Amino acid sequence: MAKTALVTGILGQDGPYLADLLIKKGYRVFGLIRRYSNPNFSNLDYVGVTNEIDYVEGDMNDEASLLNLIRTLHPDEVYNLAAQSFVKTSFDQAKLTTEVNSLGPLYLLNAIKFFSPTTKFYQASTSEMFGLQHTNGYQDEQTPFHPRSPYGVSKVYAYWMTVNYRESYGLFTANGILFNHESPIRGIQFVTRKITDGVAKIKLGLAKELRLGNLDAKRDWGFAGDYVEAMYLMLQQKNPDDYVIGTGESHSVREFVEAAFKSIGIADWKKYVVIDPQFKRPAEVPNLKAKADKAKRNLNWKPKVSFEELVEMMVKADLKRYGSK
Repeated sequence: MAKTALVTGILGQDGPYLADLLIKKGYRVFGLIRRYSNPNFSNLDYVGVTNEIDYVEGDMNDEASLLNLIRTLHPDEVYNLAAQSFVKTSFDQAKLTTEVNSLGPLYLLNAIKFFSPTTKFYQASTSEMFGLQHTNGYQDEQTPFHPRSPYGVSKVYAYWMTVNYRESYGLFTANGILFNHESPIRGIQFVTRKITDGVAKIKLGLAKELRLGNLDAKRDWGFAGDYVEAMYLMLQQKNPDDYVIGTGESHSVREFVEAAFKSIGIADWKKYVVIDPQFKRPAEVPNLKAKADKAKRNLNWKPKVSFEELVEMMVKADLKRYGSK
């Protein structure tokens, strides 16, 4: 009998890539969606798995719906990718961010504890939990958390609740502390996709400038398609554990901008970029860089797509989108 997996956040960025991976491995994939009047399946269409997923209704803010789903499905694996994941929005909508990102995972863990204790659970944690670091080095599984946004704070709660249910009830629960991972289906509100979309518009004569905030922030950027493989591998281990996932390279927003313009043959990118204070965060995270030695050693995982390849991939996809229009 085929394994079953419930994936929350199926309409986001990571959900489609994960669903594609699981389906290719013979899983039956259930995708959690809210009762939208008009769900947006464009990300699933891009990956090509829209019609291969069984969609189930539920809401991360509604514990009863999640309890009912787990009781009905008894999935072999649950991948909790659902989140209010835009850092800037979390400052304006701290309560909503907390309800979805903190209480949602708790509801799922309770459902598994009560109705399906053999189900393996993956929690999408984030490098934003590390936040302010007093070093220009790296972050690994031993690095203390110092979140700098309501988003980061909400994810810290979910992280420790995942650990607590593993230690208290013997559940198979794992945290994937994923550093920034991007793709052609990254949400347009995120700075990476905003850059590649803006560069594509400038190339095609649809825009004359690109407005950004802090160009000095540094992140460890990888490809989402590589990172979902790490999620899967975490739940295939004999023992549950928590893993940092990243490339080990740190690049500034400025470098991302430069690489994006370079991919379309523009060297003097500065004449197109305007710094706009409205895009700066109340509290910035200056530098994040992963040390993913544990994942490389235990999971035999490593990223395949380089920083330059990722940027070029995203720019080409946005050029194709506007070209098709």
